[in-house]
Amino acid sequence: MSAPSNAPKVGFVSLGCPKALVDSERILTQLRTEGYQVVPTYQDADVVVVNTCGFIDTAKAESLDAIGEAIAENGRVIVTGCMGVEENAIRDVHPSVLAVTGPQQYEQVVSAVHEVVPPKQDHNPLIDLVPPQGVKLTPRHYAYLKISEGCNHSCSFCIIPSMRGKLVSRPVGDVLSEAERLAKAGVKEVLVISQDTSAYGVDIKYRTGFWNGRPVKSRMTEMCEALSELGIWVRLHYVYPYPHVDELIPLMAEGKILPYLDIPFQHASPKVLKAMKRPAFEDKTLARIKKWREICPELTIRSTFIVGFPGETEEDFQYLLDWLTEAQLDRVGCFKYSPVEGAPANDLGLEPIAEDVQQERWERFMAHQQAISTARLQQKIGKTIQVIIDEVDEEGPIGRSVADAPEIDGNVYLDTDEALQPGDLVSVVVTDADEYDLWAQLA
Repeated sequence: MSAPSNAPKVGFVSLGCPKALVDSERILTQLRTEGYQVVPTYQDADVVVVNTCGFIDTAKAESLDAIGEAIAENGRVIVTGCMGVEENAIRDVHPSVLAVTGPQQYEQVVSAVHEVVPPKQDHNPLIDLVPPQGVKLTPRHYAYLKISEGCNHSCSFCIIPSMRGKLVSRPVGDVLSEAERLAKAGVKEVLVISQDTSAYGVDIKYRTGFWNGRPVKSRMTEMCEALSELGIWVRLHYVYPYPHVDELIPLMAEGKILPYLDIPFQHASPKVLKAMKRPAFEDKTLARIKKWREICPELTIRSTFIVGFPGETEEDFQYLLDWLTEAQLDRVGCFKYSPVEGAPANDLGLEPIAEDVQQERWERFMAHQQAISTARLQQKIGKTIQVIIDEVDEEGPIGRSVADAPEIDGNVYLDTDEALQPGDLVSVVVTDADEYDLWAQLA
């Protein structure tokens, strides 16, 4: 049953990373429970909530543009999210915003909506039928599962801890119960996210919780063991390579969780990593990657890197390229360094890298990694792999393999007349590949 036509209506704009998307889902779930109707256009909304990103300057500019568009189209705008910690910066550009809250301040956002558009006093929550898994902004067959908030690291290029605070792990019973509700609702893949997935439970000393009446430790390995019982794909993101990550590789080799690790290495030069204040990186990383692949040959490693960090020399950059050749990572993203207001890197006294040098290094990096990716994908031609279907267009089904996370990795394009639907899991034989994507036929 849909909400009545006289229900208060909220428009929602969600920017930024998957962690922010989960915040948006939580806010929307609460508003729907209270009888608010979520509408897709500015014109139909009684108020618009903009969930902002504030990680780098380009993200802040995008957030300010989105706020401006919402004001122009609707006029009544509430701002939340990471950029919300810079209320003055927002109000300097858009003084007419009705309220500004920071990330994870769900109750304050909902209260701000109440102030502008009060909920109906006679609302009956039974008529809205909010699903047990809550409102999801992803397709029905996959969902993000946030296991903690905040971060205990002090990377010099990052201001996330100042925006989202220190690590706060969710009780393991809550995490597993949410994953179970998602699986029962038809979700085929959960993507585990946080600022630092490997650190899950550190703040609560790996406290034992309970799920379905049995004890489970609040620790990444034990959590993954429990998630594997749900019979769905479990994909890990934002994993720092602490020693206990080694414990996950046998789980991947046994098919309990996907053989996929998203590890934000950021660089390889010891000098640059030291300036970045990156945790848990040492000379043994390449040896560990080699060992992981010996245990689980199907392992896919994705990562992100920054080129042009202040003080980065040509020697440092060449070290990074040589490291990539050795590491043979499967999926890689690269960003040119962007100074962020308030980040410690601004005070290191290191020589900034000229924009044209940054651009040239970025292009060399991408060409170098594309050659690696192309060669690795060529090795998959002729192999049988499992694919989850994401969409079907006029040219046929488009899916992802276990090696591909949605929106950031590659696609698998199927040549078939079979009537497949989003969420279907199928076995396919790879027939062709380029630097990012695969083409296949049903096995």
